[in-house]
Amino acid sequence: MLDYRFPTAMQMVFCIAQSQKAGQRCTSAILATGLEANSSFIRKLMVPLTQHGIIVSTLGRTGSITLGRPAEEITLRDIYCAVIEDKRLWAARPDVPARCVVSANACTYFKNIVSEAEEASFQVLARHTVADALAEFERGGKYKCTKDLAAQNAEDSLCSK
Repeated sequence: MLDYRFPTAMQMVFCIAQSQKAGQRCTSAILATGLEANSSFIRKLMVPLTQHGIIVSTLGRTGSITLGRPAEEITLRDIYCAVIEDKRLWAARPDVPARCVVSANACTYFKNIVSEAEEASFQVLARHTVADALAEFERGGKYKCTKDLAAQNAEDSLCSK
């Protein structure tokens, strides 16, 4: 089963950062519509992002979601660790009785390789910030902003590919 928490949370944080940069209001309803995601899933992801200080949400009619710290200080690793917590990238098979050279060593070998791969993944994620992503989006020219959502929410817009 594929886990969409990290890529969805990452897009949420990017959208929040972009809205904040543009001086626009961002809400969970706007995020859910823009990301074509279930609003309860968006709100569920907001909890760990808030607990880890990545976002701040204010309630009420004029409430909005903003970044909890500058975009330059939020890494993709921060987002990943907030929403995935301690779930491993790959699950190892349970240890099996040592009946041959393979069964005696395969589980430990796999765990060591996976540990190395996960650490490499975390290092890559730690090198990229939310600010880096927004700058890359602006440089790339592959993205365009539409006002589709603004028709429903006059003050808000969303970015789409």
